[in-house]
Amino acid sequence: MKPLLLFLLCCSLAVFGQGQSGLTIYNQNFATVHEIVPLDLKQGINEVRFPNATAHVEPDSVMLSDPKGGNELRILEQNYRADPVSVGLMLSLNEGKEIDFLVKAADGKPDRTVKGRIVRSGYQMQDVNALQRYGHQYYYIQQAMSQATMQPIIQVDGQLQFTLPGEPRFPSLADDTVLKPTLVWKINTKQAVKLDAEVAYVTGGMSWEAAYNVVAPAKGDVLDFTGWVTIDNQTGKTFTEAKVQLVAGDVMKLDDVNGGNRRADRASLTMASADSANSLQVTEKSFDEYHLYSLPLPTNLHDRKTKQVEFVRAAGVNAARIYVYDGVKIDRNRWGNYQMLQIRESNEYGTESNPKVWVMREFKNSKSNHLGIPLPRGRVRFYRQDEEGQTQFLGENLIDHTATDEMLRIYTGNAFDIVGERKRTHYKNDSSNHWSDESFEIKLRNHKKESVEVRVVEHLYRWTNWSIRDESNIFLKTDAQTMEFRIPLKQDEESVISYPVHYSW
Repeated sequence: MKPLLLFLLCCSLAVFGQGQSGLTIYNQNFATVHEIVPLDLKQGINEVRFPNATAHVEPDSVMLSDPKGGNELRILEQNYRADPVSVGLMLSLNEGKEIDFLVKAADGKPDRTVKGRIVRSGYQMQDVNALQRYGHQYYYIQQAMSQATMQPIIQVDGQLQFTLPGEPRFPSLADDTVLKPTLVWKINTKQAVKLDAEVAYVTGGMSWEAAYNVVAPAKGDVLDFTGWVTIDNQTGKTFTEAKVQLVAGDVMKLDDVNGGNRRADRASLTMASADSANSLQVTEKSFDEYHLYSLPLPTNLHDRKTKQVEFVRAAGVNAARIYVYDGVKIDRNRWGNYQMLQIRESNEYGTESNPKVWVMREFKNSKSNHLGIPLPRGRVRFYRQDEEGQTQFLGENLIDHTATDEMLRIYTGNAFDIVGERKRTHYKNDSSNHWSDESFEIKLRNHKKESVEVRVVEHLYRWTNWSIRDESNIFLKTDAQTMEFRIPLKQDEESVISYPVHYSW
């Protein structure tokens, strides 16, 4: 067994109990499943059917074991039957045969039965895993071929028709017919045994993600912070009273299409504190290089349904509202393929202006700020209560995985009453002596009813060697090619920033 697969299948054993199904869900559209299977085996080879697998099971990931460790169970052969009985399948099984069709009459007349021979059933079983295994091209070719032969052909009274003449009446089901996706095992045992075995496997079609709602009061920026986990079950199977865990960490999983890498996203959910261990909260524990997060209660996950579980709630989170003016506007369609040597000497690069001032929310993910929990990547929605107490939507964005004590800075939209203007006032390039000079003027206007501070971000993009002389305001160098001015603005005030930059190479 490969180490990764062994990890995937074993990581939820600690919470999996007798008579209970267990799920460990990764936010990369797959999960591991653990279920109890009652077995009554004779000595030697036994054929056993397991009709409860998902429609997206990875058959070669299946493990069957005795959870008590007293018996060795060896699967000699396994067949995955994903052809549950349906009208189409029954027509297919009876191709070439003559069966009865019930024709329902109208106007109170009695129903009648006609006989028809099934020339072609029109049944095409779709491989639900083809897209994952072979990619889009194979999958859509398979779909096109299926559509070309999906009409049934029935011979009635010597004539062919492309519709069913009535409701088909089939003979009894064969012994090998399955009613839903089924694993069929040939199990070899050294002696007769009766036990509750455990089956574990990896399945697609299951995922989870985080989302956050942040609410500010009518005045101020002290936030209420709520986080949800949404679990999406598209496996083709309903799980009842399942013990659910969510995995946080970069888990490597091979992509069946080309053997490349597919990783489960790193995520972290809230950790219950020691004094709330008995409350109904999501709890966390370490496992190897990862973290497992357990839902507080067994839950039902219905097929084709989503479920939300609250996993973090905090009040009194202090946040700052930040205004940022990044005035340079770069047309990526025009300049995206240019090399730095070309950009360095281009007269037009970086001269377009962006008038929008960004609104950003900033707060620290720390215990002193009533958070201090690892936050998985997800959508953050911001709201504010108006003077009448109504909650109004302000904007949303995505955050990446954020560890404890890290700063969150989230863009939520553009300021209406703060305007920026940026223009170049001087440019000279001397290629022979390896230098260029450039000067800019930036204007900020505040039309709000209160004072604000705007962070003006400027990018020194022409070359790595640069110096600034005679700037109008003090700036902060934030990295090798970025600087920032912090400009206070009173109500209805305009402020002007200017600076010259000298590049050399």
